[in-house]
Amino acid sequence: MRNRVVVGALVALVAASLAGPTTVATASRDAKVKEYVVLYQRGASLADARAAIKKLGGTIVQELSSIGVAKVRSTDADFMSNVMGQSALAGAARNRIVGYIDPALREKTDEVESLAAATVAASGGQNAAAAEAEPLADLQWDMGMIHATADGSQAVQPGRGRVLVGIIDTGIDGSHPDIAPNFNAELSRNFTTDIPLVDGPCNREPDRSCSDPADVDEAGHGTHVAGTVAAAANGLGISGVAPNVTLVNLRAGQDSGFFFLFETLAAYTYAADNGIDVVNMSFFTDPWEYNCRDNPLDSPQAQQEQATIIDASNAALDYAFGHGVTLIAAEGNSHTDLGHPTYDAFSPDFPPGAEYVRDNITNACLDIPTEGNHVMSISSLGPSGRKSYFSNYGVEQTTVSAPGGDRRDFFGTPDYNTPGTRILSSYPAALAREEGLISGNFKSLDPLAVVDCNGPRSAANCGVYVYLQGTSMASPHAVGVAALIISEYGSGSGAAFGLSPARVERVLRRTATNTPCPAQNPFVYPDLVGADPNVPFEATCEGNAAFNGFYGDGIVNALAAVS
Repeated sequence: MRNRVVVGALVALVAASLAGPTTVATASRDAKVKEYVVLYQRGASLADARAAIKKLGGTIVQELSSIGVAKVRSTDADFMSNVMGQSALAGAARNRIVGYIDPALREKTDEVESLAAATVAASGGQNAAAAEAEPLADLQWDMGMIHATADGSQAVQPGRGRVLVGIIDTGIDGSHPDIAPNFNAELSRNFTTDIPLVDGPCNREPDRSCSDPADVDEAGHGTHVAGTVAAAANGLGISGVAPNVTLVNLRAGQDSGFFFLFETLAAYTYAADNGIDVVNMSFFTDPWEYNCRDNPLDSPQAQQEQATIIDASNAALDYAFGHGVTLIAAEGNSHTDLGHPTYDAFSPDFPPGAEYVRDNITNACLDIPTEGNHVMSISSLGPSGRKSYFSNYGVEQTTVSAPGGDRRDFFGTPDYNTPGTRILSSYPAALAREEGLISGNFKSLDPLAVVDCNGPRSAANCGVYVYLQGTSMASPHAVGVAALIISEYGSGSGAAFGLSPARVERVLRRTATNTPCPAQNPFVYPDLVGADPNVPFEATCEGNAAFNGFYGDGIVNALAAVS
């Protein structure tokens, strides 16, 4: 069952305020103005497509001409259905909230554990050598699992600064002392504008604005992802998989965790046009759990919307891949074999209450971007190496696997449900204070938060780190290894430096550690047996040690990838 977490107390606000179709929050207060993403027909000229939109009463407010997509506003309630009558237009989708960050967020434990005891037990002492380099490295069991430690891949190839990693997420806190050394503010972009209706007040720290600068993250998810990829090896806190590569914020997610379709497409095309080498996509598209082109249970408008989401996303992904961008995504947290989906009772999940049962889902229905063109999909593992209880899987989808945490690992032992079974990474200090995770003088107030300071306790000297779990946390481990592969084997000079995405994928797959299906197959998650009669928490692993639905081609191996 999907475990959705919305940042802040916004669920009630959304339910109360958005009972009807979503309207665009702009300077205009005209509630009848709607916003759409319109996909141009392949082969149609830009002039013809623009003329068709104008004929329908639409106004283009932004255009991605390279992939034939426009953001359009109209007061005509029939605009979306009228698009289908235009030969120059392929389809339309409401540019309401159509994406949500992979729901990997914290689940509080009932008991308060000693932070040191919980984390050391989970790490198993794997990273003793790395601890000499970074103070919190012994809490990073994940880096030990993939050999991305000071005596592992970092000793061979810590990454090159010329390699650019785009984080398509809720933002990056560029002031975090473990992020700042590797953060490129000049290339970073924020494609979103905060919407108080869903994101909360705009007067939040640190910028107190609805138009956040490109070095701000008021949700925390993107900063956590960025730290796993490339937190600096600077004697503070942790280090990422590739601690010398460059991070670029490509913010497409709202503070609330939702994503607009057009802003997401803009991030893909910007990455293509600006030399980004690899992107992390720890989100999936809403409002549809699965996007189906012609499900008979859907209305014609719903079918058009889903088809447009698939086609527009694939056009942008094709464009990015063709421009040398390696595309890596989280596989999702629905505990589903994506090769055999059958049931969807969650869609459309926005606005709240709009969902209905679709019990005829087939493999033709796609989870985007995980099942988008050229995308490598990453499943999540717990500290014991098992597939995380929440992680999606499947032989058709899983490329490789990586640590993403699993608080339910080690059931029946003292390590069960402790903070250290999750992934520790960077987090914005202002948000941590707002959420009550740390005090104003940088003292931890919660077992899920860790503070490390190098000097007097201040924002400049102290890094805040938080434990999260999910395939959102697994994907950046694979992205970090991809960045190391590009660092080691890339060629060219200046902005032309890089490595083809196809070769990055070959090396990533070939060097991953082959891991067989579990002996118990179907694998049963013992503490979840009977927890929900509608969700059997067991999973069948198809395949063999060389390739299977749980691990794909294996567990990513940073050391092997650069050796």
